[in-house]
Amino acid sequence: MVNIAEVTAAPSPDLLTPDNCAVLFVDHQPQMFFAAGSGDRTAIINSTVGLAKSAKVFDVPVVLSTVAAESFSGPILPQLAAVFPEKKIIDRSTMNAWEDIAFVEAVKATGREKLVIAGLWTEVCVVLPVLSAMAQGYEVYVVTDASGGVSPQAHEHAVQRMAHSGAVPVTWVQVLLELQRDWARTETYAAVGDVVKEHGGAYGLGLVYAQAVIGAHAAG
Repeated sequence: MVNIAEVTAAPSPDLLTPDNCAVLFVDHQPQMFFAAGSGDRTAIINSTVGLAKSAKVFDVPVVLSTVAAESFSGPILPQLAAVFPEKKIIDRSTMNAWEDIAFVEAVKATGREKLVIAGLWTEVCVVLPVLSAMAQGYEVYVVTDASGGVSPQAHEHAVQRMAHSGAVPVTWVQVLLELQRDWARTETYAAVGDVVKEHGGAYGLGLVYAQAVIGAHAAG
């Protein structure tokens, strides 16, 4: 029941903001990409880097993690590491990042209760920490296009399992625009446009066109 007298022009507390979330990147590594078969791997890489740059634009805290980097899986995606060159990468032996003390402490240190997570593979290294974090009270958003599984079914079923448990499936552009949410926010307007133009595909090309034809202040 809507109480018309209490309706105001105010955002839902469920929305992501630069001040209420952290972004977690889990196991974006060569060995994991080799077996990712749920979608185009180049597209997953693009989405992952787009998500990383989105977090950086809004100064959202991030946690970078790998599994068995030196013995099996290889280093973190170079394009991802380049976005945060000073950020420590937490390497683990556990498939479930939430069973690694250093990883959990890093998440706790962000002070955020909403977690935005992407990783490889969706059905293992994303599902396990997502369910574990939610069991301890976190709200979790899964960036599906910056994640991948070994098959379309594996990815789809993993997303369904997480959503059924309360996680929210999102895409990287959705996260970026939810953080911006108002084109009048001039302090991040240009940087958001740059991320979109570089990683937003046809949307980014459309922004290039709009700014060229309409003018430099064409909205996204």
